[in-house]
Amino acid sequence: MIVLQALDAGGKDGTVNHVFSAFNPQGTSVVSFKQPTPIERDHDFLWRVHPHAPPKGWVAIFNRSHYEDVLIARVHKLVDKPTWTARYDRIRSFESGLRESGTTIVKFFLHISKEEQLARFAQRLDDPARNWKISESDYAERVLWDDYMEAFEDALSATSTRDAPWYVIPANHKWFRNLAVSRIVADTMEELGMAFPKPTVDLAEIRRKYHAAADEERRDKRREAAAPGKSGGKHG
Repeated sequence: MIVLQALDAGGKDGTVNHVFSAFNPQGTSVVSFKQPTPIERDHDFLWRVHPHAPPKGWVAIFNRSHYEDVLIARVHKLVDKPTWTARYDRIRSFESGLRESGTTIVKFFLHISKEEQLARFAQRLDDPARNWKISESDYAERVLWDDYMEAFEDALSATSTRDAPWYVIPANHKWFRNLAVSRIVADTMEELGMAFPKPTVDLAEIRRKYHAAADEERRDKRREAAAPGKSGGKHG
């Protein structure tokens, strides 16, 4: 399970597009946890997250995640301090349970500077292909920059563990962001020691059948070549 968190324009979508496009889509899912629906608000904050945890053999990418409930919820005072503080324990327990069931977890905070964020906002205004990314909340959230930095620092410190580590990625330069995330993901997957599954058939018997079929195919071709009118001699 790969978690991506960042402030607005931090590069979450770009990381998904450039880094994870190499993944086999038959075994990869991408989900984004934004503002909860009324039904989701009626449940525990992790209720909407658990169904999207990856089954065995899959990679799940969280483009925003359960950490929104200790970041945005804290900064906008949607919950009080005892609540978001207690959520750190809940998150650690949730991720520990996933780890015990065999899920490997890596978490990335894509960190950009305040100046870089403003430059990317300008690109969204100037590029018609990026206009759709513009949000009314972009500049309202920007005013809360220091509050978000404090929330991120506390969340990362409280929830980075050996089995579910956080990696802070300097993301002002997109090429470096992509390289760093790719390298960490590749190293993590290599450490899993994954291998192709063993065949479920008798390979010796399959080889015998293949060679028998190949021999029969060659005999058919020789018979066809020797048939009248197929010898390549003169006609007429």
